[in-house]
Amino acid sequence: MNTAFDVIIKNGLLMDGQGGPASIQHLGIRNGRVAAISPTPLNEAGCPRVIDATGRWVTPGFLDTHTHYDAELIVAPSLSESVRHGVTTVLVGSCSLSMICSDSEDASDIFTRVETVPREKVLPILREHKRWNSPQEWVGFLKTHPLGPNVISFLGHSDIRVSVMGLERATDRSVVPTEAEMQRMEALLEEALKAGFLGLSTMSLKWDKVDGDRAWSKSLPSTYARWRETRRLNSLLRRYNRVHQGAPNAANPFQILEFLSETIGGWLRKPLKTTLIALIDLKGNKTVKPMAQLASWVANALGGNFRWQLLPTPFTVYAEGIDVVFFEEFGAGEMALDLRDQVARNALLKDESYRRNFRKFYGEKLSPRVWQRDFGDAQILECPDATLVGKNFAEVAQARGIHVVDLFLDLVVEFGRSIRWYTTVGNHKPDVVRSLVQHKHALISFSDAGAHIRNMAFYNLPLRFLKLVHESIQAGKPVMSIEKAVWRMTGEQADWFGLDAGKLRVGDRADVVVINPQAFNQNLEEVHWAEMQNFGLQRLVNRNPGIVEHVFINGKVAVEHGEVAPQLGTEHGYGQFLPVQSTGEQSRLTA
Repeated sequence: MNTAFDVIIKNGLLMDGQGGPASIQHLGIRNGRVAAISPTPLNEAGCPRVIDATGRWVTPGFLDTHTHYDAELIVAPSLSESVRHGVTTVLVGSCSLSMICSDSEDASDIFTRVETVPREKVLPILREHKRWNSPQEWVGFLKTHPLGPNVISFLGHSDIRVSVMGLERATDRSVVPTEAEMQRMEALLEEALKAGFLGLSTMSLKWDKVDGDRAWSKSLPSTYARWRETRRLNSLLRRYNRVHQGAPNAANPFQILEFLSETIGGWLRKPLKTTLIALIDLKGNKTVKPMAQLASWVANALGGNFRWQLLPTPFTVYAEGIDVVFFEEFGAGEMALDLRDQVARNALLKDESYRRNFRKFYGEKLSPRVWQRDFGDAQILECPDATLVGKNFAEVAQARGIHVVDLFLDLVVEFGRSIRWYTTVGNHKPDVVRSLVQHKHALISFSDAGAHIRNMAFYNLPLRFLKLVHESIQAGKPVMSIEKAVWRMTGEQADWFGLDAGKLRVGDRADVVVINPQAFNQNLEEVHWAEMQNFGLQRLVNRNPGIVEHVFINGKVAVEHGEVAPQLGTEHGYGQFLPVQSTGEQSRLTA
């Protein structure tokens, strides 16, 4: 019997994903598993790949538990923009959006406008490749697909609602699902839970809109559900000890009470695992952060099992003209985005009554909002008029002697999407972010990787978090140990979701990352344009050379010396669909 190791990583500072003290160890991989962890050197005889990790960190692969790779997974399954940053497990099906039960056109139309991935790219992909219409069939597809990272999934509420009710009925406020339709949704969800899905994702934000011609600019189907519909689906999640992922309606802050009432257990029911978007320090609404922190404390103190999702970095959004999702939160912005025809949109933007309406909304500082409604806090990145680049809209408006709203709308009419700008809407205070990442009722998550390809995604989220912690330690003001930071991106999330991932122990699947901490001295917030594989598009990504040196997925080389392996996403044997581990009530129900 051949006992040689396939890979040895020696002399590295190993952190096992459980939060305990790191130590210099030698790690051996054989047949896709961690075969040895030893403080003394391993036998290198016959081992084809030996990596000297002196001065490096050796960690479990990171979990990214909020992505929108659902379409990309089909035709570019390497998901290399995440893997290059040490992510070895990705979660799809977030925000009520999965591409499982609904037909190709419906799946495309509920996804593309919300996630700003062009419909003309996504719909042909689904029409060509989609041969599944149930959770079990989708899992079967993944088992034959050359995955890059491991895949975990929610079942999207909008997805099952459309598949059962049809797009038009599912986006009609007056329509309530029949009992037969409700039972069909429950059956699909239970099939998903038995297949190992994490649970159900829902959406309450009204500004997430449908694409296509049939229900253009209707809100996502999940937003039309009454709470009694959600409660019935939650009862299944509770029985199987699974997760409800949701997003409260920003225009109705009290809606969070419905989520909190569901997460709390009692004498007659178990707590419902619940995670919501998002714990954030918003510039435009200073009440969100303290209210969110109080809500999570109360819910968990009363016996709930509640976690916020937390982005550990400034929430910076890039925009092209008027095309940016947070304009959907107020009437004037929504009116413009509802118009697809550029001529009609420009006519609206030039209309004086419309401009008065826009200025009115812009001036309202007390209504619920995400965007701080401050064009002086928005910098122009690109413009055909090069004299404007590097300035904010307020500066230009003042120089021209006009209201900043009129200036913005004039520029949009003149340049359309050719004027690119950015603004930071939250997590703008480093000391506040350092405090937030210590919140025990938050998951370090919400990268949105794979979505918003020209304006917002955080592919290197794990590295941004580790850099924050690493720098705090170097400054003598540690927010936590680096071992705990690694645990927060690995074992903590794996344990909460119920996954066999995120740890380095003998016998575990060998999902391993080698990091050079000396390379953190670069700007991790910088963005770059890169090709979106098999989509014929350019998108904004992160590039941080030198930090992640090696990534192994199931013991196979995914990144070597910082370069993504060419076979990732084309060869089998890397990632797999990771089901929730069978425990307790679930084991009894599925036996």
